[in-house]
Amino acid sequence: MAKKASSFAALGGLVFSTDSGRHCPDCRQPVDACTCKQTAIPEGDGIARVRRESKGRGGKTVTTVTGVPLAPDALKELATTLKRRCGTGGALKDGVIEIQGEHVELLLAELIKLGFKAKKSGG
Repeated sequence: MAKKASSFAALGGLVFSTDSGRHCPDCRQPVDACTCKQTAIPEGDGIARVRRESKGRGGKTVTTVTGVPLAPDALKELATTLKRRCGTGGALKDGVIEIQGEHVELLLAELIKLGFKAKKSGG
């Protein structure tokens, strides 16, 4: 029976990963040096859509904001601002801002106050 390796060094430097890691999957440059996605503004009609979702989240309600016409860095700052305004947690995933809880009306008012075109989406 083979002896178990006790550290990565004992593996002889063999490491394999199917994840793209810290490299951009499009241009194969490190994420910090990537220019293909940092300046790209998402395509769409420029209207931020705010909706309440609970499907696939174990019954937990989140409010999502999609279609905000901002670059990724500015979108991250906006997500932080909105989370702070709602007084709750959240995340930014694939250009979609997720805020924990039901805050549709508050987020609509805040986005309009910040100068975005925003509308309620869904039921």
